[in-house]
Amino acid sequence: MTRKFYAVVLCALSLLCVLPVGAYAQYPNRPIRLIVPFAAGGGVDLMARLAAQALSEELKENVIVENQPGASGTLATMNVAKADPDGYTLMFHTTSSSVINAVTFTNLKYDPLKALVPVTLVSQFPLAVFTYPELPAKNMAEFVALLKANPGKYNYGSSGYGSIVHLGAELFKSLAHVDIKHIPYKGNAPALTDLLAHRIEMIIDGVPPQVANVEAGKIRALAVTTAKRSDKLPNVPTMIESGIAGYELSFWTAIFAPAGTPKPIVDLIASKLGDAMKKQKLIARMKDLGADGVGSSPEALDRFWHQEIDRYRKIVETSGIRLEVN
Repeated sequence: MTRKFYAVVLCALSLLCVLPVGAYAQYPNRPIRLIVPFAAGGGVDLMARLAAQALSEELKENVIVENQPGASGTLATMNVAKADPDGYTLMFHTTSSSVINAVTFTNLKYDPLKALVPVTLVSQFPLAVFTYPELPAKNMAEFVALLKANPGKYNYGSSGYGSIVHLGAELFKSLAHVDIKHIPYKGNAPALTDLLAHRIEMIIDGVPPQVANVEAGKIRALAVTTAKRSDKLPNVPTMIESGIAGYELSFWTAIFAPAGTPKPIVDLIASKLGDAMKKQKLIARMKDLGADGVGSSPEALDRFWHQEIDRYRKIVETSGIRLEVN
């Protein structure tokens, strides 16, 4: 009887191990939703659609992009956090929605570090510091010298209080030891308009949207924010090369899933996107958007994500930026 009992127990345990694997082997067998926390048509949306198309081809199942703008990305994040953790609802997170929100908002209705799990880093691209050509500063060293000689005289514009470019400018102020005033706008477009009109002296923006203006001589790029130069602006030095030691920021996109999503599904999605990112066609299309395709493992994204949270939390603590979701 004892031997029979143990035989039954061992058989039951083996079934418990096999059944989930069999269930995961059927994934995916219906369309997957990829939630984007911004409106359709922007750079983030275009990258999400490239990732969705690549995953559709690799997984042999439709991956449908669903735009859910509003509340700085917190609305979409909360909706994904509440979704079934079965791999059929994914979040196309960004630096802003996954990191900036986590360290600036004081009244989130979800735990930003526990609501979702990292799947794969999709892309990264640099930001840059821009001024107008008539400003008497042809490079970053001269710009810093100008600001130090005129504390509080000049202004920079951002896409909004608490945005990534606001935090990026505050980091610049801290590391360069300069005093330049913040003028928040409702987006980067009106900030650019005022820069062109010489009503402000500096903006930080993504490299891809401003390449044409730089080439036309309408604005001047002083430095890019990443550790390496941008392929789109190869003659523009990095902030570190320009003497701003320790300055390194990038805008990035990544796929996350609701907490509790089975690890085999998370690993499968990451692996498939990683395979897609090795294909020249996708690499070229990402380059056209000014981004570098990545396709990391979940573990690599998790490490990177927490490093980013630590980095931006220090900026927030220094600048005192705090926000509330309306």
